[in-house]
Amino acid sequence: MALKPSYENVLVEKKEGIAWVTLNRPEKRNAMSPGLCFDMLEVLTELNTDPDVRVLVLTGAGDAFSAGMDLRLFFRALDDKPYERQLARDADRRWNWYKLAYFSKPTIAMVNGYCFGGAFTPLCACDFAIAADDAVFGLSEVNWGILPGGLVSKVVADFMPLRKAIYYSVTGRTFDGKEAEKIGLVSLAVPRARLKDEVTTLAKDLMTKSPEVLKATKDAIRHVRSMPVDQAYEYLEAKSESMRFRDGLNTRSRGMEEFLDKKTYRPGLQPMPGRK
Repeated sequence: MALKPSYENVLVEKKEGIAWVTLNRPEKRNAMSPGLCFDMLEVLTELNTDPDVRVLVLTGAGDAFSAGMDLRLFFRALDDKPYERQLARDADRRWNWYKLAYFSKPTIAMVNGYCFGGAFTPLCACDFAIAADDAVFGLSEVNWGILPGGLVSKVVADFMPLRKAIYYSVTGRTFDGKEAEKIGLVSLAVPRARLKDEVTTLAKDLMTKSPEVLKATKDAIRHVRSMPVDQAYEYLEAKSESMRFRDGLNTRSRGMEEFLDKKTYRPGLQPMPGRK
């Protein structure tokens, strides 16, 4: 099944191995509606199986990454529609965590502006996050008499220091991209004018490496965080063996040969060549 020619709530552009996926409700600061969630399910399923896509970049149209959940369409409009409400909730959970966090290719959140509430979930689901240094982050749920629901409280507790997670969740105060980098919520914050160039540079760097090694490495890092040491040892050994079996580029053997025998590779100076 191929991508639709167009989606109502999402824009997709594939160029030179990068899939640029843009949440496209700029008039609502890309607040996530049921329709957007259904669109994203289809988009992520298609791109995950597209051999021409090597890296996925998620961003938002206009001046926002996403303002979080669309309270009117996602909640009030479905209050008396339990079937539709359940479908929407399932779609939301599937795309912005399960589909995105376990995407088989590297994913980059390009935070170009406002990032609030529910948008923290897809932000943290991505493997990397690069933000404009003047992007505005906020957990404003406390002001509405609700807590950061869905998976937001979980990802905030996992990705931010506890003191900062409580501070920003309880006060509802905003912070910028520089602070987001400082507390570890994003990988890097850069001037807005350089944002797309930085994301493109990272994406191209990732494409020089073995796809199987990338997938196995990011899976391993995500999973071992919650494992005790003995379990992590066993898991990583099994994961390593599986990765070597699946890596058609034979990266490990080539790396050893080039480093130990030919002495043509020096870690930190250049990547092991991957698939072109």
